[in-house]
Amino acid sequence: MINDILLSSNKAKGKRPYFLENPEVERVMNITMAVAMETATLHERLDTIERLLAKKGILDRSEIEAFVPNNEEVIERQLWHARYVARVLRMVQQELEAMQQGPEQNLSMEEVANRLRNS
Repeated sequence: MINDILLSSNKAKGKRPYFLENPEVERVMNITMAVAMETATLHERLDTIERLLAKKGILDRSEIEAFVPNNEEVIERQLWHARYVARVLRMVQQELEAMQQGPEQNLSMEEVANRLRNS
């Protein structure tokens, strides 16, 4: 099984490009957009499933509201939550790792090109 939590730290080499003047604002925006994308996708899929089940007379939406998960289902949900949070906070994790590696490991492509030209 692929460990999504560990894979969430995969990134391209070099510094992350920032498009806004304030990296902290951009970080919060990126996290917010990741959550928004996940939520929108989840909403669409859930809506589709609920409508199909209702049309086929298999399940009423009130049954969904009354559902209580068993222990195994709770564990599966907790694992999903951990993976989800890892994806949402991916940028923060990568920046922490970059700070721990030091400045030499975190050069942008432009900085690498300039160093090669000057050497």
